[in-house]
Amino acid sequence: MSPGQPEVSGLRMSSAADWPLDLLLDLKGANRIAVVIPARNEEATIGGVARAIVSDLDRLVDEVVVIDSLSTDGTAQAASDAGARVHSVADIRPDLGIRGGKGEALWKSQFVTDSDLIAFIDADLTEWGTHFVRGVLGPLLADPQVQLCRGFYDRILDAGGVVTLEGGRVTELVARPWLALHRPELVGMIQPLAGEWAIRRSMLAALSIPTGYGVEMSTLLDVHERHGVRGIAQVDLGRRAHLHQNILDLAAMAVEILAVADRRRGLPGNPDAQTADGDVAAGVTIRHVDASRAWTDRYVSTDERPPFALVAS
Repeated sequence: MSPGQPEVSGLRMSSAADWPLDLLLDLKGANRIAVVIPARNEEATIGGVARAIVSDLDRLVDEVVVIDSLSTDGTAQAASDAGARVHSVADIRPDLGIRGGKGEALWKSQFVTDSDLIAFIDADLTEWGTHFVRGVLGPLLADPQVQLCRGFYDRILDAGGVVTLEGGRVTELVARPWLALHRPELVGMIQPLAGEWAIRRSMLAALSIPTGYGVEMSTLLDVHERHGVRGIAQVDLGRRAHLHQNILDLAAMAVEILAVADRRRGLPGNPDAQTADGDVAAGVTIRHVDASRAWTDRYVSTDERPPFALVAS
């Protein structure tokens, strides 16, 4: 790691500026690197994200892969036109089932990549740069102890373009309070649910992966369980803007994250149906009341896929 960078609760910190391209090329050695972009109905932004990575990082990155999560718009074509290799979750091992969800896209990406390090970048970014990729890869290339590196950044809010280091609403109201209560060693994670992160393939293959938005929480908790804080790094990526979700979608996200977290505490929840290939099939219904005072039910899946290493053959 770069000299002089502070540690918070043992978590190693650096900045994207500490990881220039020439340094990473020197550190890369024989490592193959993939950038995976999960996308669902992101036609407006996916082309710009993929094109920048293909253009700027062609000497560093061996695979730029977009996993299309059952989009109904032109996401796949826009990504392909930008130079990315595109796969639909429906076409990747359909014998294992076809599901939507961010975690499902990340899990299935393991079947269509063979790189040693995998960086995940969100598809809906509107203010960002390819230093995001460099930043999350740097600590992994520099230190074999580091298994997972997560980004953090100044977020640009919708209200007047205000810039803040705060995480999103689910981060600050759900994830960070849960970590403070149950994993105090991780209170130094600034944005534990950030969508920009990198992990060693060997580590990812050993983890069960939630099919939805719980994937960032699960990977953080599981890597910490196996390697402690010394296996985790975080990197300052500067400014980031993306499209924001409505409060009802965020409520569903919060349910997924809490289900993931409670499962790792061994707490009973909805009965988990274990399938033959190791899947955990579970879910919960949440309700909200609309302006007419009628209830609307929404089913939220809390499924998890088994470790890739168990089903790869």
